[in-house]
Amino acid sequence: MEDLMQDYAPILIFLGLAVALGLILIGAAAVLAVRNPDPEKVSAYECGFNAFDDARMKFDVRFYLVSILFIIFDLEIAFLFPWAVAFKDIGHVGFWSMMVFLGVLTVGFAYEWKKGALEWE
Repeated sequence: MEDLMQDYAPILIFLGLAVALGLILIGAAAVLAVRNPDPEKVSAYECGFNAFDDARMKFDVRFYLVSILFIIFDLEIAFLFPWAVAFKDIGHVGFWSMMVFLGVLTVGFAYEWKKGALEWE
């Protein structure tokens, strides 16, 4: 039992510190937070319309296009990190497969750019 406690003591200490730090930060935010935000802070943002308007209103399709492009390039970065870590182990096949992957994404990006999908008028 004593041996088991020595093995798990660092985990319990870490867990206790994490819970204590979380409670301290939540308490500090409750004490120090500004309670009268200005109208600019609570106004509609990012999508350009009020949050409590009609849900069936029309808005520009470019919002969808920008979000899809963001997801695509975000996934590209998610694939690049493990590839870079395992670069020594994957050899030439892994290198060239990633170059093909990046080439396809570059062609897609150039196509989107040429079509004007990234222009915001």
